[in-house]
Amino acid sequence: MTRDNAGTTTSRTPSPADGYAGDPAVRAEWDDRYADRPQLWSGRPNGALVAEVAGLTPGRVLDVGCGEGADAVWLARGGWDVTALEVSGVALDRAAGHARDAGVTIHWVHAELTEAALPPGSFDLVSAQYPALPRTSDAANERALLGAVAPGGVLLLVHHAGMDTGHPHDSEFDPAAYVWPAMVAALLDDDWEVEVEEQRPRPAPDGGAGAHHTDDVVLRARRLR
Repeated sequence: MTRDNAGTTTSRTPSPADGYAGDPAVRAEWDDRYADRPQLWSGRPNGALVAEVAGLTPGRVLDVGCGEGADAVWLARGGWDVTALEVSGVALDRAAGHARDAGVTIHWVHAELTEAALPPGSFDLVSAQYPALPRTSDAANERALLGAVAPGGVLLLVHHAGMDTGHPHDSEFDPAAYVWPAMVAALLDDDWEVEVEEQRPRPAPDGGAGAHHTDDVVLRARRLR
């Protein structure tokens, strides 16, 4: 385990026992979800990410909520310098294994976004694909996403269409408790240019949790200064 210049804990081979920055209950919740099955997601990079990254020059990228690492590995293979953040140690173990198999190097951060002490304004791309970011009265997660983007860089936030207007159901999922793209878009000022803000059909993954969702909401914004 090492610490970067900003003090963020990283590891080439993460383990659930590694230092974790965040609410232990959040980590435990997601560890349980991942431990419940040998593979939670499809193992393929998210379609909106693939489409929106086309044409971008590889640089430093932050993958928020990297899960089992499919996006992070795909980005690293494409020449990006990848920092991948995740609350679940179980997921990070799997992601690190996939990175080793692919022969790529990824900087792993075991933390919640607001607790990660990431260097501000330093990422050419911040990618958050279907993130489960808790909503707070001070918009801490929204501001953390925006604050990580370097001048000239891009924020790409993708979520399942319609989930933000749903109602709590048997799984106890309450849409009002989470951050949605519209909340982030509402914070954009003259320092930002919105390049994409739309709902579009989702490239359906072959299996994995969430495969039943058919449409995405995509927010792509460039930080001008």
